[in-house]
Amino acid sequence: MEPPSGPASRRHVPWSRLLLAVSLLTFWTPPTTAQLTIETVPPLAAEGSDVFLVAHNVSENPLGYAWHRGERGDNTQLIASYRVDNDATTNGPAYSGRETLYPNGTLLIRNVTQRDTGSYTLLVTKNDLQTETQAGHLHVHPVLPSPVITSNNSNPREHEDTVVLTCGAETQNTSYMWWINSQSLPKSTRLELSEDKRTLTVVTVTRNDTGPYVCEARNPVSVSRSDPFTLDVLWQENSRALGVGAITGIVIGVLLVLTPLAVLGYFIFLHRFFFPNPGCLHNSGNWPPASTSGRGPSGSSVSQASRPDARPPAPIYQELLHPNTDVYCHISHKADVGP
Repeated sequence: MEPPSGPASRRHVPWSRLLLAVSLLTFWTPPTTAQLTIETVPPLAAEGSDVFLVAHNVSENPLGYAWHRGERGDNTQLIASYRVDNDATTNGPAYSGRETLYPNGTLLIRNVTQRDTGSYTLLVTKNDLQTETQAGHLHVHPVLPSPVITSNNSNPREHEDTVVLTCGAETQNTSYMWWINSQSLPKSTRLELSEDKRTLTVVTVTRNDTGPYVCEARNPVSVSRSDPFTLDVLWQENSRALGVGAITGIVIGVLLVLTPLAVLGYFIFLHRFFFPNPGCLHNSGNWPPASTSGRGPSGSSVSQASRPDARPPAPIYQELLHPNTDVYCHISHKADVGP
């Protein structure tokens, strides 16, 4: 008796058919719906600029949109809502007058400030009356002003004082960099930076540390540099230098010494010239004096014995104190005597 063949043929299914069935099931799987997302344009917002909160992957034919401040759809934080059927926009309690809601769900915020930093939530009402929400975040960065370098010591002394330079003013989310003589900071044990690099410490300054120093402040939307700052380091030569007051005192002292000497010399000159020896004046009637030898007034010379005795030269200071006025007595008066 032969075994039935029918059931046996049904128990064996070819592998090719199984693979074809699996591939068909994979192909027929419905695609996953894209999720609603929010994009901030530009991603880095500077204070005073305009920012868009763009909605992506919005469901087809929505009934309306609503934007709220914060991470929840709280009606007390409603900025604005839009209805598609009648193209109507309604402003909420959080509306500031700078927001615009477009029909595609995008929200524009003009002239943003740092107070606008925070989360924003979009609520989409679909045509089946279901709602979908997604939050986006906005961070507004300030435009940095030019920083100013300040010092804890305006006149540090060489090898004695330590100087602390600060780059200000301090702002959040800001990084700092330093330059000396238009170059980045060299590696030195005497140069120390704070953890945020806003403060530079110069330990035991030398005359080579005068600078100039420049600091730079940087945040995600702006970069700003300070004016050059130069240290006025006092070293040993400066400490020994004479000040203006000392020099003036020395000049006055010299003048006080020289002025009396000049006056004394002037009066001595006048005394010699206008007031000769009184003995001379007494004998003026018998000029020239009688000579014990030689010829008379018409003679060619006066006796050597009538001349004053020769004296050795005296020091100049003795001449000033005790002038010899006899010399004026022996000046020739031939011009006053007749022939």
